[in-house]
Amino acid sequence: MRISYTFRNMESSDAIKNHASDKIAKVQKYIRSPLHAEFTFSMERHLHRVDLTLTGDGHQYAGHGQSDDMYTTIDQVVDKIDRQVRDTKATETNRRRNSGESLRHPED
Repeated sequence: MRISYTFRNMESSDAIKNHASDKIAKVQKYIRSPLHAEFTFSMERHLHRVDLTLTGDGHQYAGHGQSDDMYTTIDQVVDKIDRQVRDTKATETNRRRNSGESLRHPED
C-alpha cells in the first residue's frame, strides 16, 4: 500500500499521517491488489478539508470532506471511500452470481 500526503496551508503532522494511514488500512481488506492512496490536507479559513483519491483493483475512488476538526474530517472521507469500495464489490459479486440467469429460459 502506497500512501502519499500533501499539506496545503498547514504544517505537516505525523499524528495526522498516522491517523489517516490507520483508517485507510481498514479499506485494504476489500481490495486485493496493492492500492495507492493520495491524501491532501488543507485549511480553508477555519475549516479543515481532506481530499482522498484511492486507486486499486482497476478502479479509482474519490472523496472529500470538511469540518472543524481534522480527525473528524479524515474519518468522514475514509467512510465515504469505504462505502464506494463496498458498493463496487457488491455490484461485481452480484454480476458474477447472476451472469448465467439471463441465459436460462423457463420451461413452458
